[in-house]
Amino acid sequence: MRPIALIAVNVFRESVRDKVLYNLVLFAVALIGASYVIGQLTAGQDIKIIKDLGLAAISLFGLFIAVFIGIGLVSKEVEKQSVYALLAKPVTRTDIVLGKYAGLILTLAVNLAVMTVALYAVLAVMAWMGMHPTPGLDPATLDPGLLTAIALIFVELAVVTAIALFFSTFSTPMLSAALTFAFFIAGRFSTDLDHFNTVTDSRAALWLTTGLYWVLPNFGPFDVRAEVVHGQPLPTGEILMTVLYGVLYTSALLVAATFVFSRRDFK
Repeated sequence: MRPIALIAVNVFRESVRDKVLYNLVLFAVALIGASYVIGQLTAGQDIKIIKDLGLAAISLFGLFIAVFIGIGLVSKEVEKQSVYALLAKPVTRTDIVLGKYAGLILTLAVNLAVMTVALYAVLAVMAWMGMHPTPGLDPATLDPGLLTAIALIFVELAVVTAIALFFSTFSTPMLSAALTFAFFIAGRFSTDLDHFNTVTDSRAALWLTTGLYWVLPNFGPFDVRAEVVHGQPLPTGEILMTVLYGVLYTSALLVAATFVFSRRDFK
């Protein structure tokens, strides 16, 4: 566990020093703040607009961080040939993969925390100015639904990070980024594949779509933004099942990434 922890800390330090990372976080925080101004232009919908745009900003820029840093976690070590120095030490290839992943997850957690504080700060300003939510919603600064939505965003991004890491073990950064974004987009619409039998009678097409439905990640359940914005209850059982699904899918990807990386020839 010690090599994994050391690699994770090193990845976190490198990520924090990355100017692109700072730009993404600052832009996301600025967008959350700008949602306050936009909310002022929509009478009676201020809090809803701020919550919606705030959660969207956290999800979008978290995705950029997960992809653009995740795709270089392993490939960058190979290109710079620094992987040889790592392997010369008492560090296994599994330690490298898991350590890189843990470091980026730590980076994501810190950045999501910063953006969450910014969102709650904007909502606190609204409450301090006496601009309370519409009837039926929790007070702006105490809405627990926001934390639930952000926690699901974090789990979703953990899956995306694992996807990016998996592709980076055998592909170039550009191709890894393209494949990761493709998987993310497909995962957002994978539920539609389950209903493909209503629009076609082709058995081959049904087999293909059914296979894709079970292989591709299903990111639909992770998006509870509409429910949170409109103050609808979030079933605890469904939330826990979604988190469990994310953990299992991530674990499978990490096993696959470790398997591929352990058999890669660096000569």
